[in-house]
Amino acid sequence: MANEIQEYLGKDAIVLDVRTLAEWNEGHSEGAKHIVLDTIPNHVEKIKSWNKPVIAVCRSGGRSGQATEFLQGHGIDIINGGPWGNVDQYL
Repeated sequence: MANEIQEYLGKDAIVLDVRTLAEWNEGHSEGAKHIVLDTIPNHVEKIKSWNKPVIAVCRSGGRSGQATEFLQGHGIDIINGGPWGNVDQYL
């Protein structure tokens, strides 16, 4: 998974944090975008407009997995980065 994360970052991927606002406020990756999981369906066009690969992250990997599955279904090039710290170490 680390290789995949680094490969995506090498392609200028955007880190998408799907945790709650409270979790985001406790700490997040610099430059990450924050869209709470429940609101992802309302932001599909916005995410597509970034025109970049995406790495979804959350606290444990569960919610980012749901976001990844949903957004892949909408044709977005996205991987599940798991816990945000996983990706943060490479930024």
